[in-house]
Amino acid sequence: MIKATLLALVAIASVSSRVSAQTATPASSPSLEQRVSDLEAYMNNSARGADGANAQVDSKVPGPGPGHNAWLMTSALLVLFMTLPGLALFYGGLVRQKNVLSVLAQCLGIAGLVTVLWWVVGYSLVFAPGCPFFGSPKFAFLRGVTSTPNTDYSYWVSHNVFAMYQLMFAIITPALIIGSVAERMKFSAVMAIIALWMFLVYFPLAHMVWGIDGMMNGVWNAKAKVRAIDFAGGTVVHMSSGWSALLLCLFLGPRLGFRKEIMAPHSMVLCMVGTGMLWVGWYGFNAGSALGADGVAANAFMTTTLTTAVASFTWAMLEWVLRGKPSVLGFCSGAVGGLVVITPACGFVDASGAVMIGVLAGAVPFFACTKLKSWFHYDDALDTFGVHAVGGTLGAFLTGLFATATVNSNLIATAATQNGLAKIVGHMLWLEQLKAIAITIALALTGTSVIALLVRATIGLRITPEVERQGLDINLHGEEGYIVSG
Repeated sequence: MIKATLLALVAIASVSSRVSAQTATPASSPSLEQRVSDLEAYMNNSARGADGANAQVDSKVPGPGPGHNAWLMTSALLVLFMTLPGLALFYGGLVRQKNVLSVLAQCLGIAGLVTVLWWVVGYSLVFAPGCPFFGSPKFAFLRGVTSTPNTDYSYWVSHNVFAMYQLMFAIITPALIIGSVAERMKFSAVMAIIALWMFLVYFPLAHMVWGIDGMMNGVWNAKAKVRAIDFAGGTVVHMSSGWSALLLCLFLGPRLGFRKEIMAPHSMVLCMVGTGMLWVGWYGFNAGSALGADGVAANAFMTTTLTTAVASFTWAMLEWVLRGKPSVLGFCSGAVGGLVVITPACGFVDASGAVMIGVLAGAVPFFACTKLKSWFHYDDALDTFGVHAVGGTLGAFLTGLFATATVNSNLIATAATQNGLAKIVGHMLWLEQLKAIAITIALALTGTSVIALLVRATIGLRITPEVERQGLDINLHGEEGYIVSG
C-alpha cells in the first residue's frame, strides 16, 4: 500500500513536470522506479537506489533527508546539553562551595578549546580516511564539509551536521576527566593537558573505533583487525577519560585533608538537577548515534531508559541494605553509571539484555566507588574512575555478551561478513571486546603519562596549598559562586 501510494505521487509529480517543461525527460534522469527507490531508502535510512543502481543517474533527492537531519541536529544539542549545563552542574554540586565555579570554568574552557581543535584538524584526524590508526588532513579547517552527506557515515545527514554532532562527543569526553582532579589542579594545566590529550588519546582512539578505516571498527570496516563494536562511546568516551582520570589523580596526589576532613558535596540539589540533564541529554548521545531517526535509534532509546532506571534503583538499594539509607547521591550515581555502561551496547542489545546490564551497572561501579577507593586510598574526587573507567570497561565487555543481530542487522551486514564479525556475534565477540579494552587502556595510560610528565615539568600541575585552602574560585577566576548579603 505504501509503495503504491509513493508510486502514484511520484507519477503525478513526474507528469506535471513534463507538461510544465514541455520537453522530453533528459537521458540522465532517474526512472520512476529509481525515484521510488530513493524514497524507500530515505524511509529506511539506507543508500539511495538511484545512486547505487547506476552511477550515471542523478538522484532527485541528492541532499540530506529532512527527518534524519533534524534528529541529528536535535541530538547534537542534547549532547551539548549534557556538558553545558548537565555535567557542569553535576560536578559543580559535588565539589565544595569554594570550588564550584572552577568546575564551570573548566567545562566552558574545554568546550571552546576542543571546538577550535576540531575545526583546525581534529575532525579530519578522526573521520577522514587515512590509516587504521588515524585519519588524514583531508577535512582540515572543515574544508569540504558541506551540507551534502558524507556517505562513509550517513546517507541522509549533512556532512556539516555530522561533524558538529561528533564535536559534542569530543567536548564532553575530556570534560569528564576533571571530576577526578577537581579542587586541586591549575586552570592552565587543565587546558594544556586537554589540548595534548586530544591529539595523543582521543583523536586516534576515535578514529580506530569509528573511522571508516579504523582498526577496531568491526561493523563498518571490512578490514578491521579487531572486530569490536562500540555504538556510542564505551571505549572512546568513558574508558579513555576514566582511565586517564585515574592516572592524573595519582600524579596530583590527594587533596589537602583527604580522609581527614569531611569533603561532602556542597549542593545535592545541583547534583540532582545535573543528573537529570545528563539523563535527558544522553538520548542524543545514544539514540543519536544511529545517525537517523530509524529503528536502531528507537532501540537505543528504549535500552538507554531501561538500563539507567534499573542501575539507579540498584545502586540506591545496595546503599539501603549495606548502609541503612538510600541516598540521593546514590540514585544519581547509579543513573550515571547506567548511562555509561549501556552506551556501547544500546544499539546492539534488546530489552532483557538492557535490564541485566542495568543490574550490573548499578552494582559494579557501586563497589568500585565505595570499596576500591577505601582499599587503595586514591583521591578520585568525583568518582570519574569508579563510574566512567569501571563502567565503560564493563559496558564494552557486556556488549560482547549481549549484542544480537535481531535488533541491529548491521552486525551481519557486508563489512561485518567480510571481516568475520557476523560469525562471532552471540558467540565469541567478547574476546574481540577484550582486545579493544586492552588497546584503549594502554593508549589512555601511555598518552596521559607522557602528557602529565610534560606539563608537570613545564608549567606545573597543582595549585599552591594556600590557594587550595582558600578555594579555586576566588584565586583563579576572581569570582565567588555564592554571595550572601547580610
